[in-house]
Amino acid sequence: MSTFTLPGSNPPVSVHLTPDLSKDQILSFPAFKTWIDTLQHSLSLQEQNSHTFHASPYVLRKIDVQAVDFFRGGRLGFIKLKAEISNGNDEKLPGSVFLRGGSVAMLLILQPDDMPANVETDKHVILTLQPRIPAGSLSLAELPAGMIDDSGTFAGAAAKEIMQETGLEVRADELMDMTKIAIPSPLDDNAEKLQQGVYPSPGGCDEFMPIFLWQKRVPRGQLKEWQGRLTGLREHGEKITLMLARLEEVWKTGAHDAKTLSGWALYEGLRREGKV
Repeated sequence: MSTFTLPGSNPPVSVHLTPDLSKDQILSFPAFKTWIDTLQHSLSLQEQNSHTFHASPYVLRKIDVQAVDFFRGGRLGFIKLKAEISNGNDEKLPGSVFLRGGSVAMLLILQPDDMPANVETDKHVILTLQPRIPAGSLSLAELPAGMIDDSGTFAGAAAKEIMQETGLEVRADELMDMTKIAIPSPLDDNAEKLQQGVYPSPGGCDEFMPIFLWQKRVPRGQLKEWQGRLTGLREHGEKITLMLARLEEVWKTGAHDAKTLSGWALYEGLRREGKV
């Protein structure tokens, strides 16, 4: 197990690695870079007289990497670490962190094209059902999640399933980033610089998730055909499938999924303010 001093840290922060992780790997891991930059900026704000912790500021003193997971091809996937953060009174902040980085979620809304464009009637949301072992589930209903690839298209397993089942391709120029509208970037350096996304589990994980809105008007007959076919029932051995939920009921249908509730709340809030 090797140890190094985090570059640019003051006071010096020692980083203790597992045998399967190198200094170069962790320093180039996007999730680690985003997390440490965000944390160090937030800690620096304690210098302000008005900060809650100004009288006895907290300091990052040590990082212990406890476990690492690699994806296929040797690409670094997840890091479990413990950050030691304390003040001069030996008071500590919880520092167990599961690093995985950001992803994206999509609120995909379909509406019959014979409805007026300015009404909410007959809107449906595409949900995925798939195994989520950390939740102990083999069929969790949730908003499709994935990434935006280099060509500007929603990508990943959910996007592939949507394309296969409906022929719909979700392109970047058709997306509205609801989190970016709801969470504007700070205008000065005297505020925390969190990512413009929803943090589903900030007590233990760095994951942040911009939630995009995509609305599509389709022929009523096509929507009815999808309603009959996209029931969430799987073929034998199929890991992921789709279902359609009415927009006004999606907060119940997908209530176990923080992405679904966040997407629905953002949509409703922005709609009330006339921004979607």
